[in-house]
Amino acid sequence: MKAICATVSGRVVQCVVNEGDAVKTGDEVVKIESMKMEIPVESEASGLIAKWLVKEGDEVQEGQALVELS
Repeated sequence: MKAICATVSGRVVQCVVNEGDAVKTGDEVVKIESMKMEIPVESEASGLIAKWLVKEGDEVQEGQALVELS
């Protein structure tokens, strides 16, 4: 199973897609606030959003898995 991981450490401010949604490589899936900026995290692969591993407001670390893709 593939995962989409945080590209920076920060706080999840918006989950842009829902479980069951299809995404393509390059689609924005989540926004993370880091150093007072909102940074979009894009999917690195195509697939379906199988499961969110974080929720809005969670603090995440760079490299942490955010979403599982099927």
